[in-house]
Amino acid sequence: IGTVRRPPRGVPKADFASQNWYDVWFPNLAPSTETMKIGKNAKTDREWLAFAKKYRAEMATPENFRVLDLLVALSHHTNFSVGCYCEDETRCHRSVLRDLLIEKGATVEQPD
Repeated sequence: IGTVRRPPRGVPKADFASQNWYDVWFPNLAPSTETMKIGKNAKTDREWLAFAKKYRAEMATPENFRVLDLLVALSHHTNFSVGCYCEDETRCHRSVLRDLLIEKGATVEQPD
């Protein structure tokens, strides 16, 4: 599941899965453009925590809250991956997303 705001540039939609980008693009789980800028510019732990707080607030909206509930339910019956383009997962919204899913009771495989 691609949790990115924008699809990869220069890659035809038909090639997303075959080139191992993602099978499904789901921008609902990506930070807003404004929040994404905060995360990308975060240099200190304090700045990163400010990003995480803002992203968590976005994920707490009714629409996104229901999406998280769906992923939690799916996690108990099937395997799936959530990803984006960031190289460092510790400074990526997907680490916050993983924490949110765990807090809601998802079955999550921890990264190596």
